[in-house]
Amino acid sequence: MSSLLSQNKDEPFIRKSLSDSCPASSAANTRSLRHERPSRLGSSSSSDVSNDTSTNHAESYFLQRESRLSAKKKAEEEKMNSDYKKMYEKALATNQRLKSRLETSKQDLATVQNQLQTVQKGKPDDCTSKMLEAEKKESWSLKKRISDMEEQLKVKAELKLENQRLKDENGALIRVITKLSK
Repeated sequence: MSSLLSQNKDEPFIRKSLSDSCPASSAANTRSLRHERPSRLGSSSSSDVSNDTSTNHAESYFLQRESRLSAKKKAEEEKMNSDYKKMYEKALATNQRLKSRLETSKQDLATVQNQLQTVQKGKPDDCTSKMLEAEKKESWSLKKRISDMEEQLKVKAELKLENQRLKDENGALIRVITKLSK
């Protein structure tokens, strides 16, 4: 242990003596270190590395941001497309329902018109006054029914036009969406 202490005592002394013995060499050493520092600080490799990493972080941030935004836009477009799809399917179902009702109304109208023609062509010799009154009531009710059906046909025609307009508008919206998605 005493040998370790003696060695430790000698080392600081030796260091001191080296720095004291050669002042010119220590000044040269400090000058060379000063000259080396600017060259290290001025070197572009360390600053380029820090700039590259900050640029890489910024680029990755913007890339991630763009990917999130594009994913969000895609989700919104899919939602819009599904909404338009639902509206289109609903319009198609309504069209089919209205077409079937229109067909049944046309058939009812044809039967009513046939009945009206037969009533109008009826023979007055065979009919009594009660039958004439019943036929008049029936004729009046059939005429009323015909007028109601004609009104329904007008409404259905308007609905058909409205439905066609909605189809056209839907097609235009789909074209706009496809252009936006490109």
